[in-house]
Amino acid sequence: MKKFLAWAALAIGLFVLQTSLLPLIYFKGAGPDILLLVTASYAFFKGSRLGSFMGFLLGLFEDLATGGYFGINIFIKMIIGFACGIFSTRVVRDRFFLPVVGSMVCTAGSFLAFEIIIFCIDYTFYPVEHVQYRLLPMLCYNVIFAWPVHTLVNMVEERFHEKKQ
Repeated sequence: MKKFLAWAALAIGLFVLQTSLLPLIYFKGAGPDILLLVTASYAFFKGSRLGSFMGFLLGLFEDLATGGYFGINIFIKMIIGFACGIFSTRVVRDRFFLPVVGSMVCTAGSFLAFEIIIFCIDYTFYPVEHVQYRLLPMLCYNVIFAWPVHTLVNMVEERFHEKKQ
């Protein structure tokens, strides 16, 4: 029960941080996606099933708060959690470069998935401007926040890690 409460407190705390304080540092409406970073880090530690479940929950939080197209963030974060979970057994988890490179790949994948969905529903968008004013600032912010978020997820994971006997 303590483990569940710790993960819930972490998710809710970072969600509050993302929706209340981080908009103060946004660049032309684009900022860090801490919930995406938590999903990726959690999936690296726990695998694809639990990573996609965490992606579902964090995407649900985000979709309920933003009021945009309901389900887009759920779908994208579930896919990111699943994909990162697949690679969880193939990467070294304690390196500094895992969260940085992982955040870049996850951010680019999330952006690409979002743009494809927007294109499929026939919403007008301008790819060059979206890359310039949305993807590049998100990449910069997520690279900056990747290591602290990964360290925080690692601390919670180590604190409640179940020892297999």
